[in-house]
Amino acid sequence: MLALDHLRVSYDGVRALTDVSLTVGAGQIVALVGGNGNGKSTTLRAAAGLNPLDGGSITFDGRPVHGLPAHERVPLGLSLVPEGRRLFPKLTVRRNLELGAFTRSDKAGIEADVERMFDLFPILRERATQLAGTMSGGEQQMLAIARGLMARPKLLMLDEPSWGIAPKFVTKVLLLDEPSMGLSPIMVDKIFEVVNDIHGQGVTVLLVEQNASRALQLANRGYVMESGEVTMTGEGHVLLNDPKVRAAYLGE
Repeated sequence: MLALDHLRVSYDGVRALTDVSLTVGAGQIVALVGGNGNGKSTTLRAAAGLNPLDGGSITFDGRPVHGLPAHERVPLGLSLVPEGRRLFPKLTVRRNLELGAFTRSDKAGIEADVERMFDLFPILRERATQLAGTMSGGEQQMLAIARGLMARPKLLMLDEPSWGIAPKFVTKVLLLDEPSMGLSPIMVDKIFEVVNDIHGQGVTVLLVEQNASRALQLANRGYVMESGEVTMTGEGHVLLNDPKVRAAYLGE
């Protein structure tokens, strides 16, 4: 579904991704783990077209997309919910949702999808006229996911997502970037429950997560990133029990 081949990305001349290759196969949960500053979010941003490449290629749903700008990838079905949610804090919940459908022109369909998002995330209906920036972190996560789903993507990349996607809105591939960051333990549990539920509905998931233990418990396959490179890969349960991974990321 998604293939990143030998990606190289720099910020102001400083290399952030040195050589990143990974694939997300249909029907899998794939976890990308590693410490802060090792290039996990940069990898998702590159896939979305937000970071220009110094080299490498990106194939999405069988089509090369690395030459396309971000706004041309969205209509193809590639959508990112970024780290930190990046909502429009001074706009209402409803307006944030509507802006998630900026590539669409079907007004009736957009309104129907807003209502469906309210059904999926009832708290958003209660907060429909509230400014997004005044909501709690967990509520903002829900809004960020719902906004991403408004584009009806084939692949949704989520950075710090939250919970609750019904079957009629599931994507072919779901990319999650640090879903548990900054949330309460109860909300973290809900997040991972929902990721597992989404996968059970037939959705492919790419999960970027600092909580390596939780991510690898779910993953069919995992990739470990260090200093802008993929240094290890294997089945999730194998990486979870690897002494190097446990020492580096699980505190053992």
